[in-house]
Amino acid sequence: MTYKNTPQKQAESYSTTAIVFHWLMALGLIANFSFGVFMHELPLSPQKLQYYSWHKWAGITLLGLVTLRLIWRLIVRPPALLPAPAWQQKIAHLLHGLLYALMFAIPLSGWMMSSASGFPVVLYGVWQLPDLVAKDKALFEVLKDVHEALNTGLLVLVIVHVGAALKHHFVDRDGTLGRMLPGRVE
Repeated sequence: MTYKNTPQKQAESYSTTAIVFHWLMALGLIANFSFGVFMHELPLSPQKLQYYSWHKWAGITLLGLVTLRLIWRLIVRPPALLPAPAWQQKIAHLLHGLLYALMFAIPLSGWMMSSASGFPVVLYGVWQLPDLVAKDKALFEVLKDVHEALNTGLLVLVIVHVGAALKHHFVDRDGTLGRMLPGRVE
């Protein structure tokens, strides 16, 4: 087998646009997740309400960004996976699919949660987005749990994703990580 410990010097990289989308999403998700955890623990105050607005803005912005990212991925196909056992390739496809699903589901669940709470999403303090569901306290509580569970799931998958990238880089030395790093020239 040639996939293990065989550096791929000419591994096809992702497009610059795909790399920019990847790292913008990574930074945005880390920042908004961290901010969500931080603000959740604060006592109710005008400042906390402002933080919630900012968190919603970031979530909707990330929803737009992942939409653009998916459109780009459908138009400009990513490079093929490097040689690896079939089970690893299947897991990689499943993991990427789940990551995309969560990047859509999390902001949508937050938007629905906000609608159910009776506090609309006002994007950048200017555009009020339509409510996705009617105000409903019981539904809000369910959606709150769903939003938190989806975020926990994303955290776990991101840890697995980063772990797999590091394994490919340091153990397999197969060039997988380098294909998504900025500044790589082929």
